[in-house]
Amino acid sequence: MDGVPPATGRLLLRRLTIADVDALVELDSDPEVMRFLTGGVATPLATVRDEQLPKLLAQYDRHPGLGRWAALDRGTGDFLGWLALDPSVDGTEAELGYRLRRSAWGRGLATEGSRALVRYAFDRVGVRRVWAETMAVNDRSRRVLAKAGLRHVRTFHLQWDDPIPGTEHGEVEYEVRADAVQERPAALRAR
Repeated sequence: MDGVPPATGRLLLRRLTIADVDALVELDSDPEVMRFLTGGVATPLATVRDEQLPKLLAQYDRHPGLGRWAALDRGTGDFLGWLALDPSVDGTEAELGYRLRRSAWGRGLATEGSRALVRYAFDRVGVRRVWAETMAVNDRSRRVLAKAGLRHVRTFHLQWDDPIPGTEHGEVEYEVRADAVQERPAALRAR
């Protein structure tokens, strides 16, 4: 296994590299992209370059088949954002994640990529559970998770020192388990 999920109809996935720093900083500088993560505050270059990216690159060796991948437009090669299966400590579970440029929104790309990652996680990597969390008020992300086959399992509230708008409504967790996917008819598993 090369540790990279297969391409989808419209997306090509590849490992992140140090050369992606500028694209990642640009992605995180859009207040709408960061709205439900930081309240719209950009991630500083030094944080991406010196903290986040080195940690992500190290995961590829520690947890083969899991991690975060650059999402490229399959036709143009343009950087659209990233998709992730962030590993649990023991690598038996993965947290589904995605962050796309605003220009990629509303085209079904997050759903397409998420469905592909869920299949990859179970069929190729062998995790037992894929899960995701988002703010309860993040309706777009919640729709993506549902369309990708995850189901809502709980709503919970966290305490934040500097809460962002919507925090008062809580966070939601979604999941899909390997045994639930195996029980579905083949036509549903391939979606």
